[in-house]
Amino acid sequence: MSAFSLEKSLERAAARSARPVRRGRRDRGESRFSLPVERRLTELLHGCDKPKFTEVHRELRAFCDVQGHKAPTRSSVYNAAERVEVPMLRWDALPEAVQTSLYNLAADAPGDLVPGDQVVFHAFNYGAPRALSYASGLPWLCLVRADARRGWRPKSHALLRSVMRFRGL
Repeated sequence: MSAFSLEKSLERAAARSARPVRRGRRDRGESRFSLPVERRLTELLHGCDKPKFTEVHRELRAFCDVQGHKAPTRSSVYNAAERVEVPMLRWDALPEAVQTSLYNLAADAPGDLVPGDQVVFHAFNYGAPRALSYASGLPWLCLVRADARRGWRPKSHALLRSVMRFRGL
């Protein structure tokens, strides 16, 4: 028997090269901001026009200083914009042309809520000109999130993108 054993050598090499399995963070994908900071950020991002993120960060930092919370970094504000919920619109507040374009929805109660990006998607894909006009004026976050949805008709999607370009989104 020789001093070198291929099987034992391979076992030792595998043991040396084996790395511990890294597990993801338990809170991955969730906000680490405190609830008041998250609410304030949502308020700042729910405006009609897209805000400058430097101004959002400045206002959020000032809010955190006054309230005694840890201020997020500017890159955290950019990342948070991805997870902020889109504004919800009341069904009974929508014009009739928009309600008609939401052909697969029906309101059970007068105060039912519809996500803004869904309103934009259906208004541009299936709506009349009045529905398009209404959807074009919705908050910037609705338009951006609707743009990321799948299932667009090519001409409708091109029209949305031209509206976004005109609004500076």
